[in-house]
Amino acid sequence: QVQLVESGGGLVQPGGSLRLSCVVSGIIFRFNGMGWYRQAPGKQREWVATITSGGTTNYADSVKGRFTASRDNAKNTVYLQMNSLKFEDTAVYYCNTHTLQGPQWGQGTQVTVSS
Repeated sequence: QVQLVESGGGLVQPGGSLRLSCVVSGIIFRFNGMGWYRQAPGKQREWVATITSGGTTNYADSVKGRFTASRDNAKNTVYLQMNSLKFEDTAVYYCNTHTLQGPQWGQGTQVTVSS
């Protein structure tokens, strides 16, 4: 079955950086676009970034210029490099892809930005 496993979250000070990873199995990874989403406490899950199978990226306005999505097809892994982190970036971050069985999600990784 399809599995997505995120890692790399943690506690970071404002202005700091983190790199999230999402390892994917159960699909032909190189053919799939991947998304990053996040959900802050008390808020709905929101889209953060997308990277297509060809490597084209798109970002939410709130993270544009600070976050960078990338992928390594040899490792079945998608990354989210997060720089200049702000308090409002605190959330659980999820990776996502779409299959014939529908949208697939990882378990999430917590990112906390705090001084």
